[in-house]
Amino acid sequence: MKKDLKQTIFKAIALAMGIATLVLNIMDQLEVKTAISLLSIGLICLAISQLENS
Repeated sequence: MKKDLKQTIFKAIALAMGIATLVLNIMDQLEVKTAISLLSIGLICLAISQLENS
């Protein structure tokens, strides 16, 4: 898999996790533990993307 495609996928996952957390929070369907897990996945994906960049 190309490096650029991997970075794009990881960034898209991070964006999706952030949006999912926001939408679920607005709908009042989200517990704090779940929100932290979703945001953690997004942060990990951004970190992987940056590590591959260096």
